[in-house]
Amino acid sequence: RETMISVPLTMLLWSSVLMFVLILVPAGAAIHRNGAQAQAGARDNLPEPSVFMRRANRLNANMRENMIVFIALIVVAELSGIKDSNIGLGATIFFYARLVHAPIYLAGLPAIRPIAWFTSVAGMVMIAIALFTGPMPA
Repeated sequence: RETMISVPLTMLLWSSVLMFVLILVPAGAAIHRNGAQAQAGARDNLPEPSVFMRRANRLNANMRENMIVFIALIVVAELSGIKDSNIGLGATIFFYARLVHAPIYLAGLPAIRPIAWFTSVAGMVMIAIALFTGPMPA
């Protein structure tokens, strides 16, 4: 018996992979800059983070904030059983917008970063609208 994972769950899976990569980026940069031994210790006396490391940390925090909402929306969508193509489309938009957002954020391109962020939020709004307008339980 073959079971296919839904588009929203697939996008949640890939968004989780992206989140893990965004955890590794500042960690890798810190190890490169400070050495593995310094990073493995208590890290009380590390030098001030570089601009890149500060950006990577802010990007990581931003992704975590957005993942909280995205995960909640996908869980509700899956558990509700509401079948609306806008849920899958919104999830897909969220993932690809976040995928584009990450290198833009790391590169420090402020003029276009909000567009990528807003696009990911629009994906979440699409999911929320589909859930709020879907069939309500009796």
